[in-house]
Amino acid sequence: MLVKVTKDEGITKVASPIVSEDQIRIFNQPNDSFFPDTFQKTRKLSGIVKHQMKTAFRVLLLFFSATSIVWSQAGSGNSAFTFGEELQFEVSYGWLNLAEARLQIARRAVHEQSRPHFKIDAYGKTKGAATIFGKVNDNWGTHVDTSTLLPSLSYRNIEEGKYRKNEKVFFDQPNRKAKMELYDRDNRTVKDSKEFKLPGNVQDLVSGFYYLRSMDLTNLKKGQAVLITGFFDKEIYNLKLIYEGTEQIQTSLGLVDTYIFSPQVPKNKLFRGDYPVKVWVTKDQNKIPVKIKANLFIGSLNIDISSAKGLRNN
Repeated sequence: MLVKVTKDEGITKVASPIVSEDQIRIFNQPNDSFFPDTFQKTRKLSGIVKHQMKTAFRVLLLFFSATSIVWSQAGSGNSAFTFGEELQFEVSYGWLNLAEARLQIARRAVHEQSRPHFKIDAYGKTKGAATIFGKVNDNWGTHVDTSTLLPSLSYRNIEEGKYRKNEKVFFDQPNRKAKMELYDRDNRTVKDSKEFKLPGNVQDLVSGFYYLRSMDLTNLKKGQAVLITGFFDKEIYNLKLIYEGTEQIQTSLGLVDTYIFSPQVPKNKLFRGDYPVKVWVTKDQNKIPVKIKANLFIGSLNIDISSAKGLRNN
């Protein structure tokens, strides 16, 4: 079967009606001024930074969700997280605080198909001066079976400037099916509905991160390359991940030992270097991300943990 391969912003895209076994992921993502030149340059720079903030966040989630199935085909039981966990992050560019992000597990279970599930939400929004150039207020969420750690429902509610997107994906894991519903701007009426066949058990964009946290990462070897394939917005994405070893770093939580990962991003106009994004994950039973750094052609974008509450392991 013929496939079409294209490249966009350093990520290889393969458009094909068939997804390879065990690799699919349904992720169903001037006016007047006293200083007009400065204003224009600042606005352009802010636009670049906002774009890369969203790109880095989505690449991070894709990285977590796709690698979970590569490193382990069977769940090892969850001892890393529980109800009520909340992780807060600050997003900065140099001295400018751009945004804040939050990963939150609801305090109580929700039920899907009469089974208890974790309700997990990822929030991201601009703040302070960054809102002058357009507000970003995104919510990506999932309902994850507490036993299998597989999603039964995923959703995303996107507010980026005037742009809106509200979407739900209902997973029928036993029957290898998924139904996507696209809602109107007010998130009330279904505008479009499509069904997909799945090759097997799948994760969504948020649930994959938490599935990874249940895995045993102690046997990873420095320099190990992992090919990641995901399905997002009806296209296949291939990314190459490199495990770079461990490092002890200072965070708002104190001095912590971490695993380091780097997705390979081909050269483009926004990122600098072959491995411009690095992710630090705690080398303990919780396995929480504490730092993300993306090297841009002008400066660096940083996402740093600011607080962590309700951790399962203290």
